[in-house]
Amino acid sequence: MTVIAMLSVAPVIEGSMAAEVAKAVAALDDFDVAYETNPMGTVIEADDVDTLLAAVAAAHKAVDGDRVSTFLKIDDKRTRSQRAREKVDRVEAELGREAKRTRGA
Repeated sequence: MTVIAMLSVAPVIEGSMAAEVAKAVAALDDFDVAYETNPMGTVIEADDVDTLLAAVAAAHKAVDGDRVSTFLKIDDKRTRSQRAREKVDRVEAELGREAKRTRGA
C-alpha cells in the first residue's frame, strides 16, 4: 500500500532556511520514495511506512543547526494504494474544475 506524508524540516535560525531545507530534500533521493516540494513542505509517497520513516529521519538529520523543527503528517491508507495526485484529482472532480494555483506556480 502507498503511504503519503507531508514533511516540513527547518532549522530554527534567522534569515533564509533555503540551503538547509535543500539538504533535507536532497536526503530523500537516497530512498525509494517519490516527492514533490511546495512552499510549505514536501509531500512524500512511499510503498510502506518503514521506508517513509527512514527517509524522514535522514531528511531531519541532514539539516544543520542547534535546533531543528520537523513536522510530519502521515496518511497510511491500508485498504488500497492511493497516490497523492489521486487525492487532488478527487477534490478537483468535486469542484468541477482545477484547484487554483499559487501565483508563482
